[in-house]
Parts: sequence; structure tokens; C-alpha cells
Amino acid sequence: MKANLLAAILALLAGVGLPTQAGINAQLGLWTRSSITAALISFAVGTLALGIVTVATATPLPLWSSATTLPWWIWSGGVLGAFFVAVATFIAPQLGATTMLALILAGQIVASVLFDHFGLLGFPLHPLNLQRCIGLLLLIAGVVVIRNS
Repeated sequence: MKANLLAAILALLAGVGLPTQAGINAQLGLWTRSSITAALISFAVGTLALGIVTVATATPLPLWSSATTLPWWIWSGGVLGAFFVAVATFIAPQLGATTMLALILAGQIVASVLFDHFGLLGFPLHPLNLQRCIGLLLLIAGVVVIRNS
């Protein structure tokens, strides 16, 4: 139970971080006059921070010789992260935090339901059922209400 509580708290904190990061990066984008440059700076700072944490915690690095055995798509996470940060930096000033995250949430919900239903990308299989459909529709309805208010 403690692990689930910690995971839930971390998920909430990560959720708080998304609009915060988008706002910070949007301001950085105004300064750099480029959402791409702002995303690059953000990723550089993030990479430095992760490097420091890796060294400070003595986290062992993988054997790079085994990298060729991994599926090709495993390297796309960084590209998707860069895409997200660059797009959020670009759209945050135009849409505002609430609308931006409501639309992002809608995309996340649809993708997550598909990943769970089909067990894609290593996620545990959670088939779509009536309860999940109702929850999905309620979340999407919430996004629509937030978007149109």
C-alpha cells in the first residue's frame, strides 16, 4: 500500500510539474524567440540535473554493448519528450495552461486506453470494459467542458 501511495503522490507532483514546466518554458521561449531553442535549453538543464543525480546516487550505467538487442522504438522516448516540451512551449501562451493541459490530457487518455487495452509498449494488459469506457467518456467530457468555458 505504501508503494501505491508513493506512486500516486509522485504522479500528482508530476502533474503539477507539467503546467509549471510549460509556463517556465513559454517564458524561456519568449526570451529566446524560439520554442525549439527553449526546449533545447530545457533539455540541456534537465540532462545536467539527471547526470548529477546519476553520479550522486552511484546509479550503474547499462552495458552499451547490449543496446543493439533493444527494439528500435526504445530510443524514441527522448524524441517524444522533446516534441512535447517544444509543442507545450509554443502553445502555452496561445491556449493558456488549463486548455493546453485539457487537450493534452485528452490525447493522453486516448493513447493510454489503447496501450492498456492492447498491452502495448510493455504496459500490463487492461482490456477496455464498460467501466473504463464510462470513465473515459467522463474524462473527455470534462476536457470538453474545461475547453469550452
